[in-house]
Amino acid sequence: MHRFPLIRSRWLHTTRPAQYFGPCKTTEKTFDKILIANRGEIACRVIRTAKRMGIKTVAIYSDADANSLFVQQADEAYRVGPAPTSQSYLNMDAILDAIKASGAQAVHPGYGFLSENSGFVKRLDEAGVAFIGPKEYAMAAMGDKIQSKIIAKKAGVNTIPGYDGVVRDAEHAVEIAADIGYPVMLKASAGGGGKGMRIARTAHEVREGFKLASDEAQSSFGDNRILVERFIEEPRHIEIQIIADNNGNILWLPERECSIQRRNQKVIEEAPSTHLDAQTRRKMGEQAVALARNVGYNSAGTVEFLVDKQRNFYFLEMNTRLQVEHPITEYITGFDLVEEMIRSASGLELTTKDQSKVEINGWAIESRVYAEDPEKYLPSIGTLSKYVEPRSWKTENDVRCDSGINEGSEISMYYDPMICKLSTHGPTRADAIATMNHALDQYLIKG
Repeated sequence: MHRFPLIRSRWLHTTRPAQYFGPCKTTEKTFDKILIANRGEIACRVIRTAKRMGIKTVAIYSDADANSLFVQQADEAYRVGPAPTSQSYLNMDAILDAIKASGAQAVHPGYGFLSENSGFVKRLDEAGVAFIGPKEYAMAAMGDKIQSKIIAKKAGVNTIPGYDGVVRDAEHAVEIAADIGYPVMLKASAGGGGKGMRIARTAHEVREGFKLASDEAQSSFGDNRILVERFIEEPRHIEIQIIADNNGNILWLPERECSIQRRNQKVIEEAPSTHLDAQTRRKMGEQAVALARNVGYNSAGTVEFLVDKQRNFYFLEMNTRLQVEHPITEYITGFDLVEEMIRSASGLELTTKDQSKVEINGWAIESRVYAEDPEKYLPSIGTLSKYVEPRSWKTENDVRCDSGINEGSEISMYYDPMICKLSTHGPTRADAIATMNHALDQYLIKG
């Protein structure tokens, strides 16, 4: 193992200058050193907050990432294997060795990789290392779409009409579809990222879709279980951020609209949503908190809903980790979600416990920037020969670029080709959009 040396609801809509998430609010003791079990921009993001809190950071890296920006930014770095994720960022044994060698007291998982793996949480618990995220039970319960829907119903959360159990076979799926009414959605119980999903409007499409969805679910997740539920026509994908600690405090933060998607994956997000009124927002927030409380949730998490034209909303799933699109929530609330996660994992309370003090400050937009062929939407790998990120435009901090690369970085075939999450803020939606258009025009990426 190689150690890298350091290389240097009362909702008020206000219009204060953007501060990303304001000054560090933590003066209490948390951890001396944390390991980040991730790579790229999210590793850089966690390092940024850790430094603000006076915490030393440990990076792990694969052979492909040995010279990456996040490795340079961390106080220490440990190799965990070759480029393939199964041999590096999913290699629990190597990561646990790095934790032991570094003396890290806690692990932040970022998103993806092991961030929602309850088995990893269990191994950390057994090693006496804090996990900067939810407890094992909450993660396991919410990670299974069938189980999470049952729990949501018990917690009084609106759910999409459907079948709560495991669908036995294609004919069973046809029976269920006839009972709940067409159109229906067939989707993988253990799925995500748009994989293992099919829409069916007839019995024939159910039979065909069941086989395709279950086969895709098995190959993608190693779990071919399928659930069937009513398909909501022309839905909006709107999610509620929650933060919670180990002392029973839970807050819900204003929503993110994530309806602009490609192949069921989010591309552009905004906060707040143009579709919600204050009453619907409050109801969604209260149900999100009820669900979190039901499973003893104690970290940052996101409850996703589908919302129809009449603002009826239905539970979709809960993500038991930090979301990719978290920057826009930080923009409009002033919360540093990574700081809140670290505080909770160390036993401290949230920086704010009073729901009425949560405010909406302006508007924020996020665009995901990918290294992809613009015609075929396939990853474009290679070296970034020129890279210049956009700067603030009208006001200080109105442009935020969450990236993990710099000029000369390699876009690898082994990992997600996302270059950065570009976020902008303004007092109004029109201002945030105008700043985004300007920032995209100023962004220089060549390679």
